[in-house]
Amino acid sequence: MAITVEHLPNSVALVTLSAEASRNALSLDLMKSMSEIFDDLLEDSSIRSIVMTGTGRFFCSGADIESFASAIDDGTIGEMVSGLTSILHPMQLKIRSSEKVFVAAINGSAAGGGLGLALCADYRICVPEAKLAAAFFSLGLSPDGGTTWLLPRLVGVQRAKCFFFNNETWSGEKALEYGAVDESVEQENLLERAISIAESWGRWSESSRRSTKQLIDASTSTFMETQLEFEKLLVTNSSLTSDFAEGVSAFLEKRDPKFGEE
Repeated sequence: MAITVEHLPNSVALVTLSAEASRNALSLDLMKSMSEIFDDLLEDSSIRSIVMTGTGRFFCSGADIESFASAIDDGTIGEMVSGLTSILHPMQLKIRSSEKVFVAAINGSAAGGGLGLALCADYRICVPEAKLAAAFFSLGLSPDGGTTWLLPRLVGVQRAKCFFFNNETWSGEKALEYGAVDESVEQENLLERAISIAESWGRWSESSRRSTKQLIDASTSTFMETQLEFEKLLVTNSSLTSDFAEGVSAFLEKRDPKFGEE
């Protein structure tokens, strides 16, 4: 299987790209499979968190360049690129707006659209030998995969611009220093740590998870007045949930809340 899904305890799903898929994950067929898998997971109410990782030296290396060459030769390159982004971009929007916590366990190289998938995560853990690269400029392309929206919010506008224009590759240590990832661990500890974060972040109420993700994404592109109205709407909606009633009861009873339980 190019992509496998394991259902782990504590409502965590582990999505693993095979060695072949990690090297060329963003072919049209594999992108369709990945999109279908994420659609199923995002709609599964029993899942609170999703961990994604690759195999071997690659997390997700982006599109298959050989397929680009063939499409250029037969005149279908525009259709191919448009088709890939038409699958990748909606999938990323669903991940960003979902209440599911998305953790990227970056085991190796993340490039192109694969970098976009990593940056799209709510939390990114990498190994020191990981490599983060845009690689668009060396191909004569402009960036996609949400990288021009996601990266500046993590590392700052100018550092992101330098990353693209200098065609830089960041090691795991450099990505951590710049803020592109949240932590770096040794390879043998990567999945254990990623799953631990997925469990910890996933324990909060559905409303807290979804609303906070949406509010933080909106905060960089709206006036404060608009943001405050958005906060008002979502916190009011949250206050009407059973999870809020549970949170209040737990606080008053001096115990840990148990969200998502009837």
